[in-house]
Amino acid sequence: EEDFEIIDKKQIPDAAELRNEEKAKPEEGRWSAPILSLARKASENLALSYGSALKSASLVGLVSKPGSSDSPAKTSTRCHTMEERANLMNMMKLSIKILIQSALSLGRTLDSDFPPLQQFFVVLEHCLKHGLKVKKTFIGQNKSFFGPLELVEKLCPEASDIATSVKNLPELKTAVGRGRAWLYLALMQKKLADYLKVLLDHKHLLSEFYEPDALMMEEEGAVIVGLLVGLNVIDANLCLKGEDLDSQVGVIDFSLYLKETQDSDGKQDGGITAVLDQKHYVEELNRHLSCTVADLQNKIDCLEKTNSKLQEELAAATDRIGSLQEEQQQLKQQNELIRERSEKSVEVTKEDTKVELDTYKQSRQGLDEMYSDVWKQLKEEKKIRLELEKELELQIGMKTEMEIAMKLLEKDTHEKQDTLVALRQQLEEVKAINLQMFHKSQNAECSLQQKTEAISSFEGKTNEMMSSMKQMEERLQQAEKARQAAEERCNKMKQELAGKLDSCRQQMAQLDGKCSTLEKELKSEKEQRQTLQKELHQEKDATALLKTELQQMEGLKKELRKLQDEKQELKKVHEEQEQALQEMGLHLSQSKLKMEDIKEVNKALKGHTWLKDDEATHCKQCRKEFSISRRKHHCRNCGDIFCSTCSSNELALPSYPKPVRVCDNCHTLLLQQCSSNSS
Repeated sequence: EEDFEIIDKKQIPDAAELRNEEKAKPEEGRWSAPILSLARKASENLALSYGSALKSASLVGLVSKPGSSDSPAKTSTRCHTMEERANLMNMMKLSIKILIQSALSLGRTLDSDFPPLQQFFVVLEHCLKHGLKVKKTFIGQNKSFFGPLELVEKLCPEASDIATSVKNLPELKTAVGRGRAWLYLALMQKKLADYLKVLLDHKHLLSEFYEPDALMMEEEGAVIVGLLVGLNVIDANLCLKGEDLDSQVGVIDFSLYLKETQDSDGKQDGGITAVLDQKHYVEELNRHLSCTVADLQNKIDCLEKTNSKLQEELAAATDRIGSLQEEQQQLKQQNELIRERSEKSVEVTKEDTKVELDTYKQSRQGLDEMYSDVWKQLKEEKKIRLELEKELELQIGMKTEMEIAMKLLEKDTHEKQDTLVALRQQLEEVKAINLQMFHKSQNAECSLQQKTEAISSFEGKTNEMMSSMKQMEERLQQAEKARQAAEERCNKMKQELAGKLDSCRQQMAQLDGKCSTLEKELKSEKEQRQTLQKELHQEKDATALLKTELQQMEGLKKELRKLQDEKQELKKVHEEQEQALQEMGLHLSQSKLKMEDIKEVNKALKGHTWLKDDEATHCKQCRKEFSISRRKHHCRNCGDIFCSTCSSNELALPSYPKPVRVCDNCHTLLLQQCSSNSS
C-alpha cells in the first residue's frame, strides 16, 4: 500500500469482473475496456486519498482548526502538492522497475524506440517540471527544466562534455529539447543519478528555479535519485540525430503498467509482496551504494589532489635535475678547456724556458747571475712582506683584544652603576673590585707599551725596505748601462764589417749568421728588459700597499691615543665613583646610628599591643563612647584605639614609608626623642 498509492488493493478489478466486462462489450473495445475501468477506479481512489489526506493533515496540523489562522484554500493546495509528489514518486518507481525488468529479460542494449524507456523519460520529465518557477522574458513566459540542468556543468566538470554536445546539436531549438537530449546523454554515460545528486546537494542554487514545495526540493527528490542508481545496470544506445525532441508530447501511458491477471487473488498478493520485498532490498542496496560511491569519490578527489601535487613536485625536480645536469656539463667543458689551456701554456712555457736557457748559457752568463741576484732579492722582499702581513694580523688581533677589554671595562662600569644601591651595605666588596680594576688598568698600560714598541719596530722595517728598493733601482741602472755598452760594441763591429766587405766577401755568409744570432740575442734581451720592468711595476705596487699599511698604522696610533684618553676619562670617573662611595659610606653610618635610636624607641614601645575593634568601646584618652558619628581610629605606634580628635596628628614612623596617624601621647614622646637625637 505504501509503494502503490495510486491504486488500492481492494479497488483493483478482479479477473472475473474484467472477463464479464469484456464479454458484455464488443470485441473492438476489449483492449480499451480495462484502461477505462482503471481510469474510473483511479479517479475514485484519488477522491478517497484526497479525503484521507485532509484528515491526516488535520491531525498533524496542516488543515486549519476553528481557531487557526490558515485558510482552507492554502491547506488544500498543500495537500494537493503532497499528493502530486507522492503520485509522481510512485510512478517513477513503477517506470524504473518495469524498465529494469524488461531490459534484463531482453538482455541487450536499449534503443530510443523501446516503449518502457520512452515512458521512463516522460515520467522523469514530469518529475523535473514539478514546481518549476515561471520566468518572464521579452518574448513571454518561459518554464523549462533545462535551466537547473545547466548548473551541473559548473558543479561537476565531468558534465562539460554533455553540455557541449547538446549545444552543438543544430536540430534542437527549444530548451525542452535540449533538456531531453541532456537526459539521454546522461543515461548513456550511466551518471544520471550522480548528476542529480550533485544538484540536490546544492539546494540553495535550485531555489532559483523551483518552488519550496517542489519535488526536487523535498525528500522525494532524494528518493528518486536513489532509485536512479539502479539504472546503471542498463546499457542504452540512443541516437539523437534525426529525432524531433522539441515537439514530443510527454503523456504517461498507463497501459504498460497493467497486466491481465488470470491467477487467483492469493497469487497476486504473493507477487506484490515479493515485488515489494525486492524493491526494499534494491533501495537498501542503492543507499549503501550511494554511500560507498560518495566515499570513493572523496577518496578519488584526495588522490587526484595528491597526484597533482606529486606531479608538480616531480616536474619541478626533473627541471632542477636537468638544470643541474646542464650546469655540470658546462662545468666539465670549462674544466676541460682550462686543463687544455693550462697544458698548452705549460708546454709553451717549458719550450720557451728551454730556448731561453740555451741562449742564456751560450750568450750571457752575467745576465743570469744578475737575474738570479734580483730573484733572490725579490724572494727576500716577499718573505719580509709576509712577515709584515703576519705582524699586521697580530696587531689587528691585539686591537680586537683591546676592544674586547674596553667592552669588558664598559660592562664593569655599568655593573658598578647598577650595584651602587647594593654597595651601600657592602663597602668591603667594592674595595676589592676597585683593586681588580686597578690591576686591569696596569695590564692595559703594559699592552699599550708593547704595541708602541711593535709600531716602532714596524717603522724600522719599512725604512729598511725603502733602502733595499733604492739598491734595486741602482742595480737596474747598472744593467741598463751594460746593455747600452753592448749595443755600442755591436755598432762598432758593424762598421768594421762594412769597411772590410771588399776584402772578406768569402766570410759574408758567416758574418750574416752571426748578425742574425746577435739580433736574436738582442730581442731576448729586450724581452728580459720588459719582464724586469713588469717586476719593477709589481714592486712599486707592493711599495704602495706598504705605504697604505703605514697609513693604517698611523690610524691605529690615533686610535691608541683615543683609547688612552678614554682610559684617563675612565680613571677620572673611577675616582669620582670612589669619592661618591665614601660619601655614601658616611651617610650609611649616620643612617645606622639613626636606625639604632629608632630600634631603641621601638623596643620601649613594644609593650603595646594592637587592640581589636570589638575590645574597645570608649576612647582611651577622653573616655568618650564610640558611635556612628564618633569613629574608631588606631594609633600606628602604640596600637590603642582613639577617637578622631585624640588621634589627629601624623608622623613618619620607621615601619611606615609615609606619615601615619598617631595619638597625642605618642606624638609628644616621639617629638621629644627626635629633638634629643638631633641635639
